Amino acid sequence: MGSNTPLHGLSEAEARRRLEAGGGNASPVSITKSAGQIVREHVCTLFNLFNVLIAIALALVGAWSNLLFILIIALNTAIGIVQELHAKRLVEQIAVLTAPKARVLRDGEIRELPVEELVLGDVLTLERGVQIPADALVLDGEIETDESLLTGESIPVGKTPGEELLSGSVVVSGACMARVERVGVDNYATRLTQEARAVVPDHSELLTSMGQVTRFTGFLIPPLGLLLFFQAYVLRGTPLSGAVTTTAAGLLGMLPKGLVLLITVSLAVGVAKLAKSRVLVQNLFSLESLAHVDVLCLDKTGTLTQGNMRVERVVQLTKDLPIPLADWMGAFLTHIDDNNATFQAMRAYFPIRDIPQTPTGKISFSSQRKWSAVIFPELGTLVVGAPDRMTGTRLPEELSAEIRRGKRVLMIASTSCPVDPDGPLPEMTALAALVLSDPIRPGAAHTLDYFRREGVRIKVISGDHPAAAAAVAAQAGLEDASWVDMSLVNTEDELLRAAQQYTVFGRVSPEQKRQLVQAFQDQGHRVAMTGDGVNDILAMRKADCSIAMAHGSEAARQAAQVVLLDSDFTVLPNILLEGRRVVNNMTRVAGVFFVKTIYSILLSLFCVLADLPFPLIPIQVTLIDLFIEGYPAFFQSFVPEGRALTGRFLPCVLRRSLPNAMAILLSSAVLLLGGGVLGLPAGQIPLALYLVIGAVEADALLKSCLPLTSLRGFLFLTASVGFFCAVLLFHAVLSLPSLLPGTVPVVLLASAVSILAERLCAFILCHVPRRDRAAEHLGPPIPKA
Repeated sequence: MGSNTPLHGLSEAEARRRLEAGGGNASPVSITKSAGQIVREHVCTLFNLFNVLIAIALALVGAWSNLLFILIIALNTAIGIVQELHAKRLVEQIAVLTAPKARVLRDGEIRELPVEELVLGDVLTLERGVQIPADALVLDGEIETDESLLTGESIPVGKTPGEELLSGSVVVSGACMARVERVGVDNYATRLTQEARAVVPDHSELLTSMGQVTRFTGFLIPPLGLLLFFQAYVLRGTPLSGAVTTTAAGLLGMLPKGLVLLITVSLAVGVAKLAKSRVLVQNLFSLESLAHVDVLCLDKTGTLTQGNMRVERVVQLTKDLPIPLADWMGAFLTHIDDNNATFQAMRAYFPIRDIPQTPTGKISFSSQRKWSAVIFPELGTLVVGAPDRMTGTRLPEELSAEIRRGKRVLMIASTSCPVDPDGPLPEMTALAALVLSDPIRPGAAHTLDYFRREGVRIKVISGDHPAAAAAVAAQAGLEDASWVDMSLVNTEDELLRAAQQYTVFGRVSPEQKRQLVQAFQDQGHRVAMTGDGVNDILAMRKADCSIAMAHGSEAARQAAQVVLLDSDFTVLPNILLEGRRVVNNMTRVAGVFFVKTIYSILLSLFCVLADLPFPLIPIQVTLIDLFIEGYPAFFQSFVPEGRALTGRFLPCVLRRSLPNAMAILLSSAVLLLGGGVLGLPAGQIPLALYLVIGAVEADALLKSCLPLTSLRGFLFLTASVGFFCAVLLFHAVLSLPSLLPGTVPVVLLASAVSILAERLCAFILCHVPRRDRAAEHLGPPIPKA
């Protein structure tokens, strides 16, 4: 693997030089864009290109007063850059806590180093849960790796001394020492880590919708611009400066200039706010993903519980022991490589013992096996694991009752027969059982109740005994704790039925976790998956939003979109609320932005067909941008808004904006064609039309502010009053005449009729079958067992 020119034989200095020149090996995907990328993405946009071209055209004809819009564009862009750079700094500060590190043997001692500092010949110490940071060769020990990033197969691959380890794969059991074989540009780690995160694409409806709008307007602007200019300059004989000015106004109105910026700023503010709460959002649009979630899959251990396992008691099941159980378990724990929370609890209970016998083999714990073993030459093989995996043993009723109360029970058994790590266990002799407990996490009940009230269904997916997982879920406050043993689910149809009928899933394999997430998605749900171990990674990659606990495995953190730095799932409501704030507020304000986009397109076509001049100029469009769109939208975007999301973004926004745009088109047609009939002097028609457009735009702003709060009411009043006062006070700057008394009744009547037309159009649209209604209630209700 790697490039055709391996780095074998390079000195440490040369290896470091290449690392600095070509980028570190196994460095994680940057969770934030570089400052240069942020600046480029805000400056180099299609909308900005159109705005600059329009500004150049206006400058060439000397229409200087109409160039105010370019200053606003520059200010908006600067605000977006500053906000995202601020979010970047905050996120990078906390990202240091989750950045992958490598444990390396240097100068006779184990050191923990950033993975980008690895050099050729370094000796890595690898254990369960670690993502292998560089292509390496096993020197000592045995492990199993998950190479699904490379092969797509999740079956663990055993690795023994002399075999190659591929960067990007994950250790799922065992421990070993391995020598780094490739680094820098010859290493696959960087690309594979990128693929680990790229497996789950960004499910961003906002991003997709704005992309559609950009493509649509970008397709229309060139031909419509040419038509408007040709009609004004050639057909109507308008002077060049006038033709350019009116054409520019039509094109400027088609651009929802501040909306993309507002979405980015709103998301960046949300990410920065969560960073202060020790939540690392690794992608801006992950915030939006969780807002759409209606099924939340939780692990039991370390999520509903605190992850502080402890051995409560030991129940001896036989008196016929070759040596005391404490000695045997002490020797077992001395030689086994596993170090998860369960083994840490056992090590705290059983003192490490040195017995005369040296093991001849060991099998580490894995999520597939659910047991581990150490082989002693005379004592036999000691196996510790799930009771249901111990062939020929039976759990006493008192221990089964402990499981039903939510405790974890592990069986200690022995056998003299050979043990195959890839096959079923032989007949076992039960020696003892361990009863372990893990306290419920404080705040779990409140969090589960919050999600229930918000319509988010909780699914508990655990590798533990289903009765124990259900008991813990019930203790944590889950109302429906109906459970199923997934080890008994063998077919796809059975799994689909289980996904519909049950809430708690026990004895779930890593592959089944992924299949359950897929089953929920097939029902039409948006799924979030929390996890902390390598057995959760497949499901996390499949989920719409993946959430990792910081105390868990490095591989899980690298695969997740969101990392909870305090490993506390009770902060999930905060993430949900931030995501909903962004989407709900953007849906509100986008309707106002799109009103101008739609009526500018329709009015341009009407003017071309009716051989009329476009009735607005750029500075007039800019005033609407400032007062009706930009100012209230900016402040509304920060208002807390935790309502559940209904409908899809773009259809919902178009339904909000289309009635107002049609009303403006109607009033424009009436005033342009029949203004004289209504008693308006010819010079007053542009002013009357502009005031009516402002009134209908203010109506759209009012709709976006409902239900009114003190802040939204203030924004509506100041924006509306400010707009009309600016028109009346600065009409000369806007190239409009002063308002005559006789114009006022016509403006009031036309505004009232236009708003009534808007209401009629909205009523009609409400009775049109909605293709996006499915999004309001995703999938059929899941019945209780």
